[in-house]
Amino acid sequence: MSSHKADRPHGSGRPRRSGGPGYERDTRSGRAPRAGRPPSDPARQAAYEVVAAVHRDDAYANLVLPEILRNMGLAGRDAAFATELTYGTLRALGTLDLIIAAAAGREVARIDPPARDALRLGAYQLLHTRVPAHAAVNQTVDLVRSVAPGASGFANAVMRTIAETPLEAWLERLAPPYAEDPVGNLSVHHNHPKWIVRAFAEALGGDLAETERLLIEDNQPPVVHLCARPGRADAVELADEVGGTPGAFSPYAVYLNGGSPRELAAIGDGRAHVQDEGSQLVAAALLAAPIEGRDTRWLDLCAGPGGKTGLIGSIASARGAEVTAVEVSEHRARLVERATEGMPVTVLPMDGRSVGRDPDLPEESFDRVLVDAPCTGLGSLRRRPESRWRRSPDDLPPLTKLQRELLVAALRAVRPGGLVAYVTCSPHMVETQVTVTEGARRGGVEVDFVDARPLLPPGMPGLGQGPTVQLWPHRHGTDAMFLAVLRRTA
Repeated sequence: MSSHKADRPHGSGRPRRSGGPGYERDTRSGRAPRAGRPPSDPARQAAYEVVAAVHRDDAYANLVLPEILRNMGLAGRDAAFATELTYGTLRALGTLDLIIAAAAGREVARIDPPARDALRLGAYQLLHTRVPAHAAVNQTVDLVRSVAPGASGFANAVMRTIAETPLEAWLERLAPPYAEDPVGNLSVHHNHPKWIVRAFAEALGGDLAETERLLIEDNQPPVVHLCARPGRADAVELADEVGGTPGAFSPYAVYLNGGSPRELAAIGDGRAHVQDEGSQLVAAALLAAPIEGRDTRWLDLCAGPGGKTGLIGSIASARGAEVTAVEVSEHRARLVERATEGMPVTVLPMDGRSVGRDPDLPEESFDRVLVDAPCTGLGSLRRRPESRWRRSPDDLPPLTKLQRELLVAALRAVRPGGLVAYVTCSPHMVETQVTVTEGARRGGVEVDFVDARPLLPPGMPGLGQGPTVQLWPHRHGTDAMFLAVLRRTA
């Protein structure tokens, strides 16, 4: 089958080359073992160990990669190359597997996992980087020889077959024609599972041209965003200090131009933390909404690992408010405690669904409540590229049930006249519009939706018709954060 560029929406074609900075999230880590004799290139070995850990142990690259780079003593160009190979391979995994299967004449599931992961790295080099073909082939065969000694001849044949055909020709061969299956075509061309492409298109009103722009943006390495904590740091001064740029929308945001944020003094002394600008905007929006009467008791219902709580707690310090941060995981609760040290924040390790029924946190206790609900994370695929291949539609029912229950608990906990902000890092309609509508209906209290658009900085484009707001990587340069604000009326 073939697909013609002219048949697809504007902007399609060869995906841009991708690299990948480190990403900062509280996730699991793992480490892949080495086998056989080590290959000649430590950067490729480092990338292999990360990719293998991701697929074998369900590890997360953002934690595994820095550890392996440190252990192997890699820095500078070697570390940058290992980073590009790691994140680029994980982003392009689905399409790489199609190409490897076609070149090998067998499904990738039938390839020995160590050889399969090495081939994925090799195919990425051939198709997405400027590494000379002979170097990519030879180094991949060398890597396979070290991790799966009996498969080096097979790897050599597969790599040479892949090298014979450029990426565009592989895509034309393997993608269904756009006219017959536009979602399938976009899935292959832009390295996203079909169900995610379909979900994005639905959230964008069926606009496939804009969906493609989102997919292209989703494959680019994101800039690291810092949050200058109010009362502790000024964003403009922090940008000067770290050699960054003030954010486009959030008054607290700084775009980091390179380097590891872990090494910044402002992070170490608590003046700033790593946080996507979209997360800053939705947290601050809850505190920007006008409220009548008491405004001193705030609740963060799903606080771990503490980024939004750190921002809310900083603002609470200046406004004379106190924050109760609820987190069901004891480990993540400890992270929240560290993130909010010195702030008027009390951390409670408990299930947020019990709030409003717990004697220590009775109904109508709070003036403002943030529900940063657990979700599929489809809005942050730029930062966690492996997530797109791990998630499936089967994840949605238990997550949306939990989201509704947390929203109902928040509506119980807020006083009449108070506000609840429901937030997810996902644009999936089931996790956004459906969940918030159902939660409001089942909450047992009367609520009104507050138009969230005026709660965001003026001049932000593409905020839709309201009252809810969906942020987007391709429109706003943020993660795809969703925001709904509800006021309890009785």
